[in-house]
This record gives sequence, structure tokens and C-alpha cells, in this order.
Amino acid sequence: MTSRLRFTPKLAATALAGFWLATAPAQAQQCGGDFRQFLAGVKQEALAKGLSANAADQTLAGAQVDRKVLSRDRAQGVFKMTFLDFSQRVISGYRMKNGAANMKKYANVFQHTESEYGVPAPVITAFWALETDFGAVQGDFNTVNALATLAHDCRRPELFRPQLIAAIEMVQHGDLDPRTTTGAWAGEIGMVQMLPEDIIKFGRDGDGDGHVKLKESAADAILTAGAFIQHLGWRRGEPWLQEVKVTQNLNWAESGLDKTKTGAQWAALGVQPRWGQIAGNLPASLLLPQGRKGPAFLAYPNYNIYLEWNQSFVYTTTAAYFATRLAGAPVYTQGNPDPGLDDAQMRQLQSKLSSMGYDVGKIDGILGSGTRNAVQQVQQKLGMPADAWPTPELLNRL
Repeated sequence: MTSRLRFTPKLAATALAGFWLATAPAQAQQCGGDFRQFLAGVKQEALAKGLSANAADQTLAGAQVDRKVLSRDRAQGVFKMTFLDFSQRVISGYRMKNGAANMKKYANVFQHTESEYGVPAPVITAFWALETDFGAVQGDFNTVNALATLAHDCRRPELFRPQLIAAIEMVQHGDLDPRTTTGAWAGEIGMVQMLPEDIIKFGRDGDGDGHVKLKESAADAILTAGAFIQHLGWRRGEPWLQEVKVTQNLNWAESGLDKTKTGAQWAALGVQPRWGQIAGNLPASLLLPQGRKGPAFLAYPNYNIYLEWNQSFVYTTTAAYFATRLAGAPVYTQGNPDPGLDDAQMRQLQSKLSSMGYDVGKIDGILGSGTRNAVQQVQQKLGMPADAWPTPELLNRL
């Protein structure tokens, strides 16, 4: 199970501790102070939005601050695994087998979802597997307590207070039990881990019982995920990721998510598909998660939807690749990538790049987009293959 909060683009502007929108209504950003007074303010805001006093009381009466939630929020883990390590760990035989079984079991729901929203079954199934192991691991934090805790905390009230109001609306609809509904520490609920506001906007009743129950109903979860992914910009009938073979005389500086060519242009440069056909008329980026000696992929426009779901490059590429496997693609060719850097070396590299004037963001040991871009630029200046994969050799040459 993953928490998407630190990655989602719409939250990027609100991720700083203590962020405060001075121009917004004071009540909407209220946080801290006496917890019961804070909840009273939330109730008043809910009433002003047309929600019932009964639903507000039912939701908030037993709410408590959960110190474990605050601890998780303060100590969010950072994503430092390589693509090969992570993908081989999470794309297990168990998940492949169960993914295929669930696509067969819920074939009618998946067909309806693709017809309605254009999102294929393997795409939804890969997220379903990675987020909660098909519903088996959904989180054991009381959802209302988690949201109330994070809304009361003054790090990101502008994010979590609306989610708490949305939880009241879900209670009013009969889709959330404030005493028993549990999920992730950050308030995400259900088999595909969605926040209350998104559930209200995109929740779909897939089993016809008149409710959206993402924890219990696979049909609801599948249809809701399809609606949400369509909203993120999914392009019907188009691929998302494709493994390719590359020639060793390629200009590696043309690789990376920030650069695109048409599939036909990549093919003219000697890039060949390992399965299927290259979509010649679509723009695509050449992804080299572990440099020119590791796996290589063409990422089409639909790959960007994965970045909307989760901004970790490794998670995103793994989820997209997993979906291709569920759609019938073979296991990638692992190659023989050059050794990468450990945490201390990565921090040292980032410090050196920062002192040279490159914007690598926080010195955190994470190979994010800023560090990858800086590495690629420095490799070019040093006359090294500019594949954006940092190695001990590069570090020693700086």
C-alpha cells in the first residue's frame, strides 16, 4: 500500500510545513488550538456547505487526534530503490496470477469501465495490485481520526480540512462509517486508495446497490478508478509504455521525460520494439531508468497519467510496466546496468552539482528529475554518455 500525498501534482504547492493561504477565508484555513473548538469550526463549515448537523455530529463526535498519524506524516519514507529492484520486488508471480484472475472474474465490470471511460483493465488492475494487493492491505488507521488529525495540524490544513468536510458528506450518503472505516494514515480509503473529495467527485456504483463502497466492492473500486483516471487525462485506445531495444550509437542526451520525438522518428534512429508495434504517429519519450545498459522504454502520452497518480519515477514506471505485463507483454530484458550510487554517494553528488549551480532540489539522496537533468547535463560537458544515470565514475570526475 502506498500513500500518494507526497507525490500528487495538485498537492505540490501545499506540501510545505506551515503553509498558509493568507488571502483565503480564515475559517477555511483554521487549524491548531483546542481540538474540540477546531471540530466545532469544521461542523459550522459543513453546515454552511449544506450538510446536515446529524451527519456532522455523527462524524466528528468521537474524533480523536492520532499521534501515529502525525508520526507517519513527519517521517514519510523516501523512495530510493532502483527500478530493477523495486519492479522485481512488487511484480511477483502472485500478483501476476491474481491480476489475471481478477480481470477474468470482473470481466464485465472492466468491459463496462473501458467502454465508459476508455481505461483498459490492465491499467486499473496494476494500480489495484500495487496500492492494496487487490484489497487485502487497505490500512488500519481510522479514516476520520486521520483526516481530523491532519486537518487540525498546521502543516497542510488547506488540503486536509476539505477532506474532512468531504468525509462528513460521505457519512451523510451512508458511504462511510466514522467508527469503523479505516484506511491509509493520510486518509485514503479503499482498494485503490482515494481521498474523500475524489471519491465524492468520481465515485461510481459498480454493483448497483446505491452506494460507493471502495473498501468492500471491487466493482465500485474498478469503475471509480476508471472515472478518476479518465479525469486525469487518459487517452482512449492509446498505449502508455512499451519496452524497446536501443542501438549503442544513440545520442543518449535525447533520452528523458522532458524530450519527445514521434514513434516514427525513434524508429528511424534504430529504436525497435521488443513486443508489438511502435506507435509511429504518437509523441514518445525514451526512458532509461538505469541508464543505457539497462531496460529501455518508450513512454507515450498516457504515461503522464501515471505521474498524476504518483510522481515517483520508479513507482510510476513500475506501475506502467506492470500494466503492460498484465496486457500480455513479456518480462523486460534486464541488461547489465552500471552500478549506481548509494545514499551517501548520491547526497555527495547532489551537493557537488548544487555547488556547480545546478538545481537538484533538496539534498536528500533521491534520484529525482532535477538530479537526473543535472547529471545528464554534466555528462554531456564531460564527454560521457549522457543517459542521466549517475555512477561512481561520474562522481569521481566531478
